[in-house]
Amino acid sequence: MSRHIIEALGLSRVTVEDGKVVDVTEPQVEYCPLFDHHRGIKKLTKDVIAENIQFRIDDFGMCTPKRQLRMKDFLNFGISEILCTLLEKQEIDSVVMVLEGCGTVIVNEPELVQGIGGRVSGLVETSPIPELVPEIGEKNVLNPETAEIDQIEGIKLAIREGYKDIAATITLAGDAEKINELKKEYPDVNIYVFVVHTSKRTPEEARILFDTCDVATACASKNIREIGDEESIKTVGQSIPIYAKTDDGKRFLELRLEKIGGEKPKKENPDLPYPLI
Repeated sequence: MSRHIIEALGLSRVTVEDGKVVDVTEPQVEYCPLFDHHRGIKKLTKDVIAENIQFRIDDFGMCTPKRQLRMKDFLNFGISEILCTLLEKQEIDSVVMVLEGCGTVIVNEPELVQGIGGRVSGLVETSPIPELVPEIGEKNVLNPETAEIDQIEGIKLAIREGYKDIAATITLAGDAEKINELKKEYPDVNIYVFVVHTSKRTPEEARILFDTCDVATACASKNIREIGDEESIKTVGQSIPIYAKTDDGKRFLELRLEKIGGEKPKKENPDLPYPLI
């Protein structure tokens, strides 16, 4: 049986088995401006979330062997869009990210980055979907037999494969600390850290993640927002800010802005997730 768990809209845990939504927990965030603006969803409920996830399964094959993996750039501003631009500009040569059915993977094609990261976030657990492995390349999948999710081992695999400018998406403070050790161990390799899925991080976790990252997205995180609003050296977006912690991160955001023609005018009262957690 194929089984996948996603922390999805509103930080609800959604379980998908054999292409069907079988369980949805109560969301912890009831309003997300992204889903309001793009889908007209004013309040996140279990039924709304189940319907949205099932739509993704039916539309592009999420969590199934029919998964569409490539997608064109939408010309908006998110982590996957930034990573696409960095690959195109050859600022990075690889991205260590997570794909349902494969677990941790190494990706070096912009359309794959967008198709994977732009469509699904917050993957907590997954099981193998063998049909997807050839699309990624077996050597680019950390463990095709188990679909293991382990971003640190994914970075190590990318280093063994000869990549020198590696971007990695992470969610865990423990991973951030291990990446600091990897940077010391491999001083000739650039590892750029993109922190994603930050809602409900504790103050301590938020501190570690922000101190390690090049770029972090705010999501509905109260603690990441407090640190980022105070310490970011470049911030893009208001409803869901994206923060740059380092000069590299600042350059990455600016390269993306250059591609899409600059920032949109700022709003006096932008819509925010509710509640921030």
